[in-house]
Amino acid sequence: MDDCKGIEYNGNIIGADKDIREIIKKSDIMPLFQSAAKTGISYIALEDPEGEVLYQCGDVSEFPSSSSLKKPLYLEGEIAAQIVMMWSDQKDDGFRDIIDLIFLSAEMVLKNKFRALLAIDTHKTVVNQSYEELLDTNRKLKQSENKYRELADSLEKTVQQRTEELKRAHAKILHQEKIVSVGQLAAGIAHEINNPLGFILSNINTFNQYVSRMKEMLVFYRGALEKGPDDNDRKRAEEKWKRHRLDFIFRDIDDLIKESLEGAERVKKIVSDIKGFSHIDEAYEVETDINKELDRTLNVLTHEIPDDAEIIKNYHSLPAFVCNPSDICQAFFNIILNALQTGMKGLKLIITTRRMTDHILISFSDNGPGVPEDTRGRIFEPFFTTKEVGKGTGMGLNVTYEVITSYGGTIEVESETGKGATFTILLPLTGEEVDV
Repeated sequence: MDDCKGIEYNGNIIGADKDIREIIKKSDIMPLFQSAAKTGISYIALEDPEGEVLYQCGDVSEFPSSSSLKKPLYLEGEIAAQIVMMWSDQKDDGFRDIIDLIFLSAEMVLKNKFRALLAIDTHKTVVNQSYEELLDTNRKLKQSENKYRELADSLEKTVQQRTEELKRAHAKILHQEKIVSVGQLAAGIAHEINNPLGFILSNINTFNQYVSRMKEMLVFYRGALEKGPDDNDRKRAEEKWKRHRLDFIFRDIDDLIKESLEGAERVKKIVSDIKGFSHIDEAYEVETDINKELDRTLNVLTHEIPDDAEIIKNYHSLPAFVCNPSDICQAFFNIILNALQTGMKGLKLIITTRRMTDHILISFSDNGPGVPEDTRGRIFEPFFTTKEVGKGTGMGLNVTYEVITSYGGTIEVESETGKGATFTILLPLTGEEVDV
């Protein structure tokens, strides 16, 4: 009976909620039951899935020691009803064929009645679709036609808007990558700031104790002055002076202030380096000293440089390059950080800058493990990374590539596995640049 299924129409399944009582009436099944009784079936009944008798022929109580059979009837893969039959034990082998025939006949009745019911319900459903619904469909079609016409008319404007959105999205990615970069430096920055802050706070606490002692002396002197000093007051003043070690305090105050100012200047420089790297106040293109921005980036990365690493700066005089310093610093940052994080002992990084005929060349060469040949062509792809999960976003070199190409430049990598890598950047000059 699995081939008897409801019909889908307008999102609804016609016939899906039909009960067996709606499908088979007593007049549909009783002729079959009566014929079965004539063949020797003592009791036959149609039950619902829960076992409640719907229609029957014969009395089950009259046949306490008879053979019986209960078989389910299916609709759409689920039990829709059950046929129950009983007969006396004295039957020949051919009687089993009669029982099977009766069951198949009951299946046929259910199938035919369900299909007839589906045909009637489907016809009613289709006919009942009102004229108002057809008008509503026509109205919606006209609205869609007008909408598509308007979309076609404004296609050029939409393309322009999407282009602007892509530019903003690219700027957002650059900003997010910069946040990630600063986040990577957070531990080192916090440690570097914490050291001077520690002795500044210690000096302030000591200075506070010194001030309390000096205040006590001043109060004593004022009281003595008001009543007129005598020899006894002078003696007490001298004792207090020695007890509070004011001679030492006056000498130590200068050192405390000097150390605190030096610590504050150290913190100020760290903040200045970070601010300079991010160029918070320069969100536009200006004449930029490439060598200076490289130094600024290296200063920010100081705490990422291993103790046994060597950074060699092979700078040459360069003309100013018009760019957003924040972007160009980020491009340098990603390349340098990748080199520093190779884990190579005795790392050597050579940074070279020089002016070509109509370009500025910046190269980064290291003696690290190099870039494997099978990944060399993918390192500038977004989200591609060879680092462990959680240790790389896969956006660093992609951002570098996007920044360099946005200024009409190129970036290439040359590498041999186990023999380091060289990243070469070429930035175009307009011929109007001035030396910086």
